[in-house]
Amino acid sequence: MKNKLGAIIGGLLLAILMASMDNTVVSTAIGTIVGEMGGLDKFVWVTTAYMVAEMACMPIFGKLSDMYGRKRFFIFGIIVFMIGSALCGMAHSIIELSIYRAVQGVGAGAMVSIAFTILFDVVSPKDRGKMMGAFGAVFGLSSVVGPLLGGYITDHLNWSWIFYMNLPLGFIALLIIALFYKESAAHSKQRIDWAGSILLVGAVVCFIFALELGGKTYAWDSPQIIGLFAGFAVLAFLLVLVERKAAEPIISFGLFRSRLYTTSNLVAMLSGAAYMTAAIFIPIYVQGVIGGSASNSGLTLLPMMVGSVITATLGGFLMTKLQYRTIMIGTLAILLIGLALLSQITVESSRLFITGIMILIGLGIGASFSVLSSSVLHSFPAAQRGAASSTLNFNRSLGMSLGITVFGIIQSHSMLSKLTESLGNGTVPPGLNLNDPHSLLNPAFRQTVDPQLLDTITAGLSSSIGVTFAWSLIPAALALVAAFLMSKDKMEAPAEGEEYAAAH
Repeated sequence: MKNKLGAIIGGLLLAILMASMDNTVVSTAIGTIVGEMGGLDKFVWVTTAYMVAEMACMPIFGKLSDMYGRKRFFIFGIIVFMIGSALCGMAHSIIELSIYRAVQGVGAGAMVSIAFTILFDVVSPKDRGKMMGAFGAVFGLSSVVGPLLGGYITDHLNWSWIFYMNLPLGFIALLIIALFYKESAAHSKQRIDWAGSILLVGAVVCFIFALELGGKTYAWDSPQIIGLFAGFAVLAFLLVLVERKAAEPIISFGLFRSRLYTTSNLVAMLSGAAYMTAAIFIPIYVQGVIGGSASNSGLTLLPMMVGSVITATLGGFLMTKLQYRTIMIGTLAILLIGLALLSQITVESSRLFITGIMILIGLGIGASFSVLSSSVLHSFPAAQRGAASSTLNFNRSLGMSLGITVFGIIQSHSMLSKLTESLGNGTVPPGLNLNDPHSLLNPAFRQTVDPQLLDTITAGLSSSIGVTFAWSLIPAALALVAAFLMSKDKMEAPAEGEEYAAAH
């Protein structure tokens, strides 16, 4: 029985690693892909299509797994993900690749939303803590490993292999779950909330595309972006009306009557937004201010990865001994301290200083991947766990997307203001686009520009990143407040000798 359970856990971990890693694995390969295929004006769709499809499908598959069973939809997710991966590797244009990435995202939405729920179903209460810790560690690990692996494969093999590598991994995960995971719970067939599903997908598509395209492809006040935000507002309003009357709603608003569930979702969304500032802007700082290579800037995130794995694992072990809120308050305080220190970075900051802060950031965010994945399921029966888990993952992803967009706007505007003030529009050197300050990261530009002028520009970049970290303290502080508001529950350990009938 232990070997059987171990195989199931291994299959789930593999699926989580694939789905979460593919959210970031393209980031370091996109330059090579665009260079080969063209379509520079459309490359944003490669990442956006995956993100939109994954986020839109999470609540839907989570609810369907509650209604009809976990196994069939989890296997469906793996198969769709593998098909999408194979198609991505064979794509001949950016448009094709974007469409196939959306197919991948549908499969990832099913895998991520159901994996944590299967884990909660098959693992005994006394072992759930450490298993949640392992899952949380893999979730945090993927955010750093993805870009590094994508860059390595692109440099030494071919970019298509960042997708093809999912085929053997997916086949192993599929085989394990198909052979070893046996559901014992009965599921009553109910009507699918088609209206809610369509409105949810439409609202997510409008919102994410507005965030991704605004200020880049289209101006924020353009009819296209205003239309997308208006579409999101209308569809979201209709979604609330429909879901409140639906017999089996895709978004179960009744779950939010639980204080622990509501505050856990708030912590996930807010901490995710704050965490993404470090994940995005520290590599930019290393590459643009210190002058490191793209590979070195990615490696800067390794200390953060180590820190996140430590507290994700430790948080899992502590859940049966300490209240969820106690663990989250302690780690989020570390996250707040780390971001406060990052707000003080300058052009003189050393790599050792940056490395130390990265460890703090990792220690501060890691527990959220394991502890919150358990706390949202704490007070719900098996029939509601799929919806509860998928909503948490949806809100975490939404918070990260908002963090990338909002803090990206803050940083760009801050740097644009400082560069305009320092250089003036008439003295901008060739190769630097004030409307795209990150052109500073271009190695060719850094080698040709006057050293004194480069110092002025890097000082502006450094200052703007420090300002951005200062703003990120707001969601980090709000996440800490939300943690204080969590109820005083902890994971219940079974009584001595208590038997557990796992659903496998």
